[in-house]
Amino acid sequence: MILQPETTDLAAYLGADKVIDHQHPELRRLAAELAAPEAAYHHVRDRVAHSADAGAYSGAFRASEVLAARNAICHGKSHLLAALLRAQGVPTGLCYQRLEDGGGGFVLHALNAVHLDGRWSRLDARGNREGVDARYDLDRERLAWPVRPERGERDYPGVFAAPPAALVRALARAVPGRFGYDHLPSELPGEASPGPG
Repeated sequence: MILQPETTDLAAYLGADKVIDHQHPELRRLAAELAAPEAAYHHVRDRVAHSADAGAYSGAFRASEVLAARNAICHGKSHLLAALLRAQGVPTGLCYQRLEDGGGGFVLHALNAVHLDGRWSRLDARGNREGVDARYDLDRERLAWPVRPERGERDYPGVFAAPPAALVRALARAVPGRFGYDHLPSELPGEASPGPG
């Protein structure tokens, strides 16, 4: 898949905002301690629990809150990875997939794209478990889930400098401790879902 950054200005993918708040002192300290992009990736993938795997939902989605909670869904984990990598000087964006949710509907999955070695590469720090084996690989995508277009799933090619405002509003409605993702859109706001196959 050819990724489509929303801007060619890499500075946009280094900025801090209310969600990717990499100016937070604890984020900056950890980014410096980890020192390298691969170490930051492994920290988020392996040391911050995915809420569904942990059996507890923090509701955290701002990078600094995810770092404190050590627990988030994929959106929060992607915001934390973006913050750590941006603090290390690596242009990092947000990417999305529309995936089946296992209950007959769809869920919007978040991951990252990093600009290293002169190109964009997608990374998924969702967290591994049985049946999920995402890896740090800039040459060949090793994501948590490959999409199945025949089932209505899709990769969105956009690389966002910030999460879409409608998605942030949905994340802010999350109730800590309450399972389910019914507060999230099933597709990327502003994008029409494709027909099957």
